[in-house]
Amino acid sequence: MTPHSGSPGPDSTTDLDSAQRLMTRFTAQLTTQLDRLGHGNRRGSHEGVRQGGRDRPPTLVAVAHGSRDPEALRTVTALLDRVRALRPGLPVRLGHIELNQPLLADTLAALRGESVLVPLLLSRGYHTKQDIPDAVAAAPHLAARIAAPLGPDPLLAEALHARLAEAARRAGAPYGTGDGAPHGTGAAGVAAPHRAGVVLAAAGSRDPDAAVDVARTAALLSARLGGVPVLPGYASGSGPTVPEAVRALTALGHDRVAVASYFTAPGRFATQCANAVQELSATPGVAAAPLGAHPAVARLVVRRYEQAIASAPLSPPAATVGV
Repeated sequence: MTPHSGSPGPDSTTDLDSAQRLMTRFTAQLTTQLDRLGHGNRRGSHEGVRQGGRDRPPTLVAVAHGSRDPEALRTVTALLDRVRALRPGLPVRLGHIELNQPLLADTLAALRGESVLVPLLLSRGYHTKQDIPDAVAAAPHLAARIAAPLGPDPLLAEALHARLAEAARRAGAPYGTGDGAPHGTGAAGVAAPHRAGVVLAAAGSRDPDAAVDVARTAALLSARLGGVPVLPGYASGSGPTVPEAVRALTALGHDRVAVASYFTAPGRFATQCANAVQELSATPGVAAAPLGAHPAVARLVVRRYEQAIASAPLSPPAATVGV
């Protein structure tokens, strides 16, 4: 029987089926190759990282300094638990510059693909400018960015304010006036507020950028406290030391001196700085706890991660992203 004009015969149908199978196989192979070659080069609000799609977001590598104090590791672990709660599904890893496991080099060696390193450090300095970039350079298998350090930022002033408020409640000696007062009280709720002063105790560095960053944080905290003077004091570096800052405030008539602990986690420096106010202040002083796993710090870690993704492409060698 002769087929209708324009209707495919058995041979034509077979040819079409074969062509369709070939095209399907070719499309699948091409898609696989593009996924392998093009991943990380897509553009968008998150440089091609699709939170709702099948692409895996870059791993957030939190870079902590490390400490011999066992409480430091517990504190950083709790902080990263808060980060994971804020961004479910985001891979989060920890690496230490020294003293604790896992070391940053080991964390990076175990990773593949894309990563964003977020220093859990509070200012610029040798670690952010040298140690962390060197660690990334030694891991050429990664496409990585290095985010800016956590400080300075208003979220840190929020966390410092909260830690001072906690310590002040325990001591019964609030610091600050107006809406920024730790107790949320006005001037009437604070005895002689002009006598209060705060030392922002930081680790210290020989890098002048570190001092600039800490001074900016001191200004943010002073504003948060309603104008209470805040002087930086350092556990190391060129100074002034914490005892020198306490003496300076006392000489100016501020005999109710508190220490705001500008450290991510407990450690030798944090303890040393807290003890200084008790030894030198004319009246019993207030020593706040380190920033620790405060919710504002966790939000800031996520913010630095997102800023890094938005600001620079992922590529080896690493890009250091400032704010």
